[in-house]
This record gives sequence, C-alpha cells and structure tokens, in this order.
Amino acid sequence: MPATFPEPTRIIAVRHGETAWNVATRIQGQLDIGLNDKGVWQAQRLAMALAGESFAAIYTSDLYRAWDTARVVGDAVGMALELEPGLRERGFGVFEGKTFDEIAQRWPEQSVLWRKRVPDFAPEGGESLLDFRARILECVNRLSVKHGGEQILLAAHGGVMDVLYRAATHQEIQAPRTWDLGNAAINRLLWTPDGLSIVGWSDTHHLDDGETLDETST
Repeated sequence: MPATFPEPTRIIAVRHGETAWNVATRIQGQLDIGLNDKGVWQAQRLAMALAGESFAAIYTSDLYRAWDTARVVGDAVGMALELEPGLRERGFGVFEGKTFDEIAQRWPEQSVLWRKRVPDFAPEGGESLLDFRARILECVNRLSVKHGGEQILLAAHGGVMDVLYRAATHQEIQAPRTWDLGNAAINRLLWTPDGLSIVGWSDTHHLDDGETLDETST
C-alpha cells in the first residue's frame, strides 16, 4: 500500500500590532507587553482585511501583544483562539527590557555576538538562534500536519516571522536580513512535507494610511 502524506496547509502568519517598546527600541522578548493605541488600530485593520478568510484554527503566542492582536481577528471571523506557547518570541534573558543602546553599553561583547547573529550565542537566561529556530519550526510543522488541506492563522512576533521567512527561502541563520517584518503585516505561506514556501509576504495594504515599524525597531 503506498505511503500517505499530509495535504498542504495554507498559513497566514502575522506579527502583533505595535507596542510602546517597539517605538522605544526596547527588547521585549518574552516579557508581556501590551499593544499601544496604534497597535490596537493595526489589529482592527488586520481583522477587517482577514474578515473574509476561512480558518480551521487561530493559534496565537500566549504573550499578550500577540494574543490581543489575534483576539480582534478571532472576533471578526467568529472563532476562539488556541494558545500556543511554542509561538513565543525568542527569549532574550538579561537583554529583555533594555534598549539597543543599553545592551551595547552594558554588554558590549555580547551585543556584538547578538548583532552578528552568531547561531549558538544566547544572552544569559535566553535562547540561542539555533534553539529558537528549532522551537518555532517544530511548532509550525506540528500544527501544519494537524491541519492538512486547511488554512490556519498564526499570530506571533517579529522573530518568529523571521524564522519562517528564512525557512521558506532557504536563508542561512546568519544571513543579513533584507525582508520586512512589519507590525500587523499579512504573510502567506504554504506548508508541505517538504517544508515551507512563500505565497505572499509583508502585505500592508490594509495599513496604508499608517506607518508600520519593522522588526529592527523592537
């Protein structure tokens, strides 16, 4: 009997709306920071853009900024949310709560390793890029297998979007980033047993009358 494989899964992946710490270039990591007023507006516009979509499930990071973004979309499509801790942002340990400048001043050597995206470097108490990528891809693969032939929404974070883009385009973990990871942008991917591929990336037409910050501003 021939082997059977999961059907392709369509994924819409979105980064949370803007927070005050995004604006201040303060590292949020796994700290539970809420949306600012603009972030709430972005979530509302995102919900309007996705109101006509059909989802088998809406999965969200259990951090409030992602959950609150997903909640607005869930209300628009009449669906409850499923919390998925595997979609959390990268843990930044002692870097969390600090601005980029504060990190460079307090931990200059570690700051260089972080900026150079050294794969096995982890801030004290945090995750390395290798561990973070493994966590995200395991989570997305698990959810995709569960929803073969369906479409799901993933609400998460800039770092998560970066992992998905790199996986879908076969970018090295240390490659300089040349793609956008804007707040509340719509990113479409296709999962198959062979991996992820890009269908559409960083659609921000629903936010045209408001600027979005890229992930480098978080």
